[in-house]
Amino acid sequence: MKIKYTTSKSTLGEVLVAATERGVSAVYLGDAAPELVRELRNEYPRAEISPEKGVLSEWVSEIIARVEGVAPRRELPLDLQATAFQRRVWQELQKIPRGCTKTYSQVAKAMGSPRAVRAVARACATNPVSIVVPCHRVIRTDGKLAGYRWGLVRKERLLERERV
Repeated sequence: MKIKYTTSKSTLGEVLVAATERGVSAVYLGDAAPELVRELRNEYPRAEISPEKGVLSEWVSEIIARVEGVAPRRELPLDLQATAFQRRVWQELQKIPRGCTKTYSQVAKAMGSPRAVRAVARACATNPVSIVVPCHRVIRTDGKLAGYRWGLVRKERLLERERV
């Protein structure tokens, strides 16, 4: 597998976008680009990973705009390795409208698997393309924020921006 990546700055820190020739395969948020590149290499240890600027620029611009609270302007192609269950969860997350949230229980019920709350939470936690698949829109039943790979402060800010 060949993966190209680039990093860019946003108001939420560094954003890494990685893709194969078929589509976006990773979107990571963090404080430092080298740390994000390390995570990408750890997640895809057998892939041939290299930096790229030009080809990804259109996708990066779209993702950065979403981070900054702009409504999606276009669909982005995805190239994800996932189980059938993860794909179902991620498809369900993409149905949650901007500015809205659902609980893990609501997502599980919407999928027809009301008892799979923990599995839904795990699929959210392993989502490699945050922002594009908006796992930040899933909250606890009590309305509180929980478990976001890129930090609860980023999750809260993403939700605030989408509500505006």
